[in-house]
Amino acid sequence: MAKLKMGMIGGDLNSFIGGKHRSAAQLDGQIELVCGAFSASKEASHETGRALHLQPHRVYDTYSEMIQKEKELPEDQRMDFVSVVTPNHVHFDPCMMALDNGFHVVCEKPLAFNLQEALQLAEKVKSSGKLFAVTHTYTGYAMVKEAKNIVASGQLGTIRKIVVRYAQGWLSAADISNNPAAQWRTDPKRSGISCCMGDIGTHAANLAEYISGSKITKICSDLNSIVENRLLDDDASAFLRFDNGAKGLLFASQISAGEENELQINIYGEKGSIEWLQSFPQQLKVKWQGKITEIMSEGADKPYLQTPLTANAIRLPAGHPSGYLEAFANIYNSFAHVLNAHKIGNPITGGYDYPTVEDGVRGMRLIEAAVESSQKGQVWIDL
Repeated sequence: MAKLKMGMIGGDLNSFIGGKHRSAAQLDGQIELVCGAFSASKEASHETGRALHLQPHRVYDTYSEMIQKEKELPEDQRMDFVSVVTPNHVHFDPCMMALDNGFHVVCEKPLAFNLQEALQLAEKVKSSGKLFAVTHTYTGYAMVKEAKNIVASGQLGTIRKIVVRYAQGWLSAADISNNPAAQWRTDPKRSGISCCMGDIGTHAANLAEYISGSKITKICSDLNSIVENRLLDDDASAFLRFDNGAKGLLFASQISAGEENELQINIYGEKGSIEWLQSFPQQLKVKWQGKITEIMSEGADKPYLQTPLTANAIRLPAGHPSGYLEAFANIYNSFAHVLNAHKIGNPITGGYDYPTVEDGVRGMRLIEAAVESSQKGQVWIDL
């Protein structure tokens, strides 16, 4: 199969996440960036295209122009899929337009500006038959996939408790005038009804559901704007209930001064538990009741890591830990394998996974339920 051709919407040279998407997509040599509409500013879009050495006629002023003109190209030249890396309020329209014109989509999270948009996108994905990935990056880590395998195999017994914590400190300052990423995330017109829960709380919830294999059914949350005059939440706490009967806790905070990007999950079963930290992503602790704790480490040469999902997420031998970009790349790598199989009508049945539009919808349900719960005085809300 030839390399898959990717177009990008958003992600100009001043964007943090755009460059991470490009690096991740191209890491395994299956995908090449061929076109883009990188900014609402046509000058910034073309400046980005020049910096990335794209052909000038494949750098567009707007995403609508890009989608229409790419559709007119011969099939062996046009983009195969588009990566949407814009702020939340500019997810729905380009995703919908891409699907309407026959293109597959990778989209940043949260999926949309609100739940109504998310549901419309899910319906469009279903009716179009196109593939759609949402970049909940942390599910791409190899040891997260191994944790999922341990839970699914029943080694921990019945899962009783799930605790997930995501702490950042980057929004602790009141003055964010020099931080464009902070400005749009705290702006209801661009971010939606939530900042903290929408930005990182959804990551935490998605990770809990992915590893445990269970779905959140109820939430009781307390969302707060700690920094004075901030319009959206920058700190969140929530009780969770899962469909397997497990109880849960979710803590998400962007005003935890001194924290960088501390994501941690603990899943407790009747026989033992697992613990994973994103700051030490190459390790997974398995703690047994009445037995010695195991510390599993990543490596392509580790025989206990040869289950397909885990093995396909590892590129290096032991002692060479992978990190955030590799986890990000695993989302694109899985998407590419599934898309190539889709193109030849031979669907892949295992070994590769990525967050789908349905995961995106669940994230939007979580945001709206969390906000409703908090506004009503910390009451239980069904998802």
